[in-house]
Amino acid sequence: MSLRPQRGLDSIQPYVPGKPIGEVKRELGVDDVIKLASNENPFGVSPKALVAMRAALETVNIYPDGASYDVRLAIAKHFGFDLDQVAVGNGADDLILELSMAYLDDGDEVIASRSSFPIYDIYTSAMRAKMVKTPLAPGYRLDLEAMARAITNRTRIVCICNPNNPTGTIVTAAELTRFLRKLPDNALLVLDEAYCEMVDSPEFPDGLGLVREGRKNVIVLRTFSKVFGLAGIRLGYGFAHRDTLAPLFKVKPAFTVNSVAQAAGIAAIEDEEFMRFTVTENRKGREVLYGELRRLGLEYADSHTNFILVKIGPQAIDVQRRLLTYGVIVRPCGGYDLPEFLRISIGTREENERLVAALKSVLRG
Repeated sequence: MSLRPQRGLDSIQPYVPGKPIGEVKRELGVDDVIKLASNENPFGVSPKALVAMRAALETVNIYPDGASYDVRLAIAKHFGFDLDQVAVGNGADDLILELSMAYLDDGDEVIASRSSFPIYDIYTSAMRAKMVKTPLAPGYRLDLEAMARAITNRTRIVCICNPNNPTGTIVTAAELTRFLRKLPDNALLVLDEAYCEMVDSPEFPDGLGLVREGRKNVIVLRTFSKVFGLAGIRLGYGFAHRDTLAPLFKVKPAFTVNSVAQAAGIAAIEDEEFMRFTVTENRKGREVLYGELRRLGLEYADSHTNFILVKIGPQAIDVQRRLLTYGVIVRPCGGYDLPEFLRISIGTREENERLVAALKSVLRG
């Protein structure tokens, strides 16, 4: 082939999302399938967002507001920020792409954990930068001390997923404070807080407080995909100093957030009743699954999210595949450098019961 892709693509392993329900039905002929692989909200969509989306469908013949003014303003007012301190994207991963485009040159370095969100790796490589990986600390936690030791004069971005995907663990405020003392001013800390609404630990750091302090080398990313049940429309948002966000506005696509998503975000950000319901039910389901996993003799990581990292052993991928025959989709973690683990999303009570029954059958077999 005479066309030659850019050399950064050579090191990219494409992101593989959780297996879709339709694919399992087609491949295995299973009619009744539940998906506990992608950390989606099993309780549906924010009711207020649903009403807003239906109304927005009437005007989808018109291009959306390219600046996403109204949804950014709604987010800014809700959290007490100025408009120019808020960015939105087609999911939080879109903002990670924009950050990579805005801040990475050939040969720059990005630091992340070996067991964290793989989108960091893909966009780093696409910009022909170098990804530097650090191992987990005991308890399946991010090792900020190891990350600090990995910093060089080529470090431009450090990605801290908090709570971390796929382990569900958090870094504490004290750990983050120590890390920030070692982070140079010309390195950008990306605090990816996609699951932060589900955390109830008093040790969880105040990421937004760092932005309010005026730190220019911190950006906090969040999403409507999880607690608000809007994964299908793709809407993420971020907070940073206006000077830090300015380069992102230069590289973002012209209409990165569609009009239906913008309407949904404006409504969902005020739907605290649905958010509280989701968090409460998720916590109940998590405790039930903890008990069932202990009865099965399975080790797991203490989670602050809507998923649990479960140690199965060398047969993890085989267990995952056999669960598919029961119509249960969970996530293998080989791509996260955790080949003996499965990541299991917390579902409704009925879904959790079905998962446990299928898991028992598979493990007995």
